[in-house]
Amino acid sequence: KVNVFHSMNFLLKFSDSIREAVKSGQVQLQGGIYHLETGKVEFLGKSPVQSELLSSTASIPPSMTSMVERESRGLHGVRTAADERVPSDAALKMLKAGNERFATGAVTAGTTSGEMRKALVKYNQAPHSAILGCADSRVPVDTVFDATPGELFVLRNAGNTCTHAEGSIVGSLEFCTGKLGSKLILVLGHTQCGAIAGATATHQAGATNAPGCALEGLLQGLAVVAKDASEQLGPGASQQELVAHAVKVNVFHSMDFLLKFSEPLRELVRKGELDIQGGIYHLETGRVEFLGQSPRQAELLSSDLSLPPSMALGAVRTSQDGIVAPKLALQTLKEGNERFVAGVPAAGKVHRSMCEALATKGQAPHTAIVGCADSRCPLETLFDALPGDLFVLRNAGNTCTHAEGSILGSLEFCTGALNTQLIFVLGHTNCGAIKGATAAYFAAKKQPTKANNALDVLLKGLDTVVAQAVAEAGAKATEEEVAALAVKLNVFHTMNFLMQHSEPIREKVSSGKLEIHGGVYDLKSGRVEFLGSSPSQSKLVEAKSTVAPSLLDRMLGA
Repeated sequence: KVNVFHSMNFLLKFSDSIREAVKSGQVQLQGGIYHLETGKVEFLGKSPVQSELLSSTASIPPSMTSMVERESRGLHGVRTAADERVPSDAALKMLKAGNERFATGAVTAGTTSGEMRKALVKYNQAPHSAILGCADSRVPVDTVFDATPGELFVLRNAGNTCTHAEGSIVGSLEFCTGKLGSKLILVLGHTQCGAIAGATATHQAGATNAPGCALEGLLQGLAVVAKDASEQLGPGASQQELVAHAVKVNVFHSMDFLLKFSEPLRELVRKGELDIQGGIYHLETGRVEFLGQSPRQAELLSSDLSLPPSMALGAVRTSQDGIVAPKLALQTLKEGNERFVAGVPAAGKVHRSMCEALATKGQAPHTAIVGCADSRCPLETLFDALPGDLFVLRNAGNTCTHAEGSILGSLEFCTGALNTQLIFVLGHTNCGAIKGATAAYFAAKKQPTKANNALDVLLKGLDTVVAQAVAEAGAKATEEEVAALAVKLNVFHTMNFLMQHSEPIREKVSSGKLEIHGGVYDLKSGRVEFLGSSPSQSKLVEAKSTVAPSLLDRMLGA
């Protein structure tokens, strides 16, 4: 009985004409068993897997395929540079057909003869596709696509990712598509990926410590994929569902990385000379699920980044570099903070040549930051920045309450003479200055006191922010809750102060030549919460600025 179905399945699997006839209803394929004892035929009906086999793409039985396949693989029985380049759609069909042969047990790649090896040496390589796959031993890429030597340019690492050694991955693919003429890149993930499962566990554990080994660094680098997958599925997803979805997210993440950080790849895609596709190999069936292009491809083709982070940070910014637009500067801050959180900083060591460049060519910081003096908030570190990237102003409470002339003057210099187009005001959780100001505010409500020293005056200067936090938090809010809210309000207060008391800054914001954004650094997670522009910005840019109080006092005193 099994043999009857096996023969029926073989006909469906390896004959286009029979499949088409069955699909159209012109032919039925049935099975039966003749019983010698009774002379009767037991009719078995159709194959239980007929509907599945009707989607087969094989057109020649295995015994007849080897010679045809060998001839179709290249002029010399194997793909070499003597063969014509394969268009991306044809290359994709070849991958699909090869995987179908593998999944159905009808592989044709066979052995590689001495003549084939000689041809590869003599005529060089011309792979029709480049594959970025996982190092997992259960996913031998050439085997999965029933490919012979010369067909596939294969890059593999744990997690089929660009999180680490991205320069090697991107550079290799630029070589393959540029020099070898390959017109298809396939990023291939797989089910039950150990790297993704480990990264998911790392994300769920909330690991923020510096990695103790390379493996921990790899998993932390992939944790952003698990985070995205978790946010997309929501809190009700099971661990198994989360890992499975993270595999898919990771494929698109790697595809997006290639588009974002390689101008040669983007240019080939724009011209229609390269296609970047994704896929997931299912260990359970041996079949590849082809995902198509990245949903973000159109958006990423407008990227102007030409080097992966680890390679781009090999040089410092100087006055000879172009002005950085606010949107790009903000994205640079976000990406730097992500690397810091993941424990995979790319800034590296500062070499003597970099110092010499900064000394002789001058600075051109992409962002000016007003941050807190707290030793737990080293701004260059948490944004993974090099010397020359950030123009940094720090004081207790990231405020303009005192020494505002110094803050305003410094920022006017940075946004004027240095052409920086982004100011970023950064507060942080558990801020000592804000907590002290909140405690002093509540204590003064019970028993008013006089400021006796500079610290008392500093804390008193934050009264306005604390009072606003008390009003917004409500009467039942605890002192701790008020202080937490005051951190965010203080960021906006400082942003507003800049526009209220600096006409050059206000004018630049009004004309679109400068943006002012805020954020709060979470000491526990290492992440920066980006707050955007001040809610009061549109109102403030319409009004004329006034001289800062301390500067007005000096002017009157003079």
